[in-house]
Amino acid sequence: MQSNTSCPGLHPLHDMYLDAFEGRFPPADGAVTVLGPPGDGLECSVAFTGHAVVATALPPDEVVTADEPGAAGPDGYGGSMAPDFLRRLAGPDGWVGVIDLTLVAPGRGEPSLPRRTDADGHDRVRRARALRRNVDVYGDDRGLLTLADGLAGRREISIETEPGGDGRGRSLLTAALGHVPAGEPVFAAVSPGNARSLRAFLAAGFVPVGSEVLLRPGRR
Repeated sequence: MQSNTSCPGLHPLHDMYLDAFEGRFPPADGAVTVLGPPGDGLECSVAFTGHAVVATALPPDEVVTADEPGAAGPDGYGGSMAPDFLRRLAGPDGWVGVIDLTLVAPGRGEPSLPRRTDADGHDRVRRARALRRNVDVYGDDRGLLTLADGLAGRREISIETEPGGDGRGRSLLTAALGHVPAGEPVFAAVSPGNARSLRAFLAAGFVPVGSEVLLRPGRR
C-alpha cells in the first residue's frame, strides 16, 4: 500500500492522469495507492496496468483491509474494481457508478462546432452537470458533445450522436477535439460494452490508459 496526500488546489490523481497521457504509468507492482477524495462529494477507484488508485475519505488501512478474514482485499490486478470492494468503499447508502474505460487524446485547437443553448434537458447534458463542472455544450446535426472539468480536474468529453451509424460518431469526435487546445489532453470514460462508441473514440485517436469507477459515498 502507498499513501499520498493532496496538494492544495491540485489533486495528485490529476498529475497521474497527465503522466499516463504522456506514457508514464505507476509501477505495475500490484499495489494500491490511497489518496484523499477528489472533491465535489465524489470518490473513485482507478485501475492502471498492475496498479490501483483509490481516492477516498477513508483511512488507507481501512481501504486495503479485506472484508473478512481470509478474503482478498483490493489490489492492482483488478481487485479494486471488484463489486464487493466498491460497495464497501461507497458505504451502505452510497451510489456506485459503472466501470468505465478511461481514454485520452490530444486536442487539435481548431474549434468549428456551434455552441448549443437548447440542450439543457438532454440526458447527456444533465449527467455531465451532475458529475462535472464548467460544462460547455456544442453540436450540430451529427449530435452533441459536452466538454467539462471532471474527475480530479481533468478535462473531459462526452458525446451523443443522432441515430445513424454512418461514421458520425468519429466525425463528431474529430470536430470536438478542435475545441481543446492543440496538444492538451482530453479524457473520456466509455463503457467497455458500448462497442459502437468505443470504436468511434479509438478511430478518432483516443487511446486507453486505464479504467475507473466513480462513487458518491453514503456511510453510517
